[in-house]
Amino acid sequence: MSVLDSIRSQFVPIHREGYPLIGLFALVTLVLFWLLKPLGVIAAALTVWCIWFFRDPERVTPLREGIVVAPADGRVCSIVKAAPPRELGLPESAVTRISIFMNVFDCHVNRSPIGGRIENIVYTPGAFISADLDKASESNERNSFVIGTPHGRLAVVQIAGLVARRIVCFTRQGAIVGAGERIGMIRFGSRVDVYLPAGAQSLVGEGQTAIAGETVIADLRAEAIEPAFRVN
Repeated sequence: MSVLDSIRSQFVPIHREGYPLIGLFALVTLVLFWLLKPLGVIAAALTVWCIWFFRDPERVTPLREGIVVAPADGRVCSIVKAAPPRELGLPESAVTRISIFMNVFDCHVNRSPIGGRIENIVYTPGAFISADLDKASESNERNSFVIGTPHGRLAVVQIAGLVARRIVCFTRQGAIVGAGERIGMIRFGSRVDVYLPAGAQSLVGEGQTAIAGETVIADLRAEAIEPAFRVN
């Protein structure tokens, strides 16, 4: 390993989505230092926060058939029975919904909770109320995925929050994704909902901290579920 590679390995990678905004923060910092040093110090702190916000660390995803991993870093804010968003065309019966709230200090790169095929992606405009409120699932701007798996269909919904103004999608309809694979991000504070297939068992509790791509949040093998998609 070269000296440069060794130095790089000591730093957490930054996602490419963050470079334009980090550059803007840095430019404003230089201008403010020139105009008024105290404001420049504040801007420098905000620039460091912006760099931290767009970090994109590697994750080690558990590999076992039927397990569901967290799609986002953050706090499990609710586990309830709820019907998936109507725009996804899934059955309207209530299933287990696990919601993970990301504050402005959490990593905001979202990952696929399970391996399978992206059967549908639907973007829905909406409001920007606080993402930790229950009604945010229906009222806020969101981007929704339906993932077909050997154990049923699972829905993942990226929900914009009070200060979030951009939802980014990294995948496409029809794509095959692996568990823990990056599928998008939201900036800034926001929330991700996972709607489990009927019969799945939740393995987390409200208030628990989740790590995207690593924390196991559910098991789809609790009951025999008719496969919606099989990976050859």
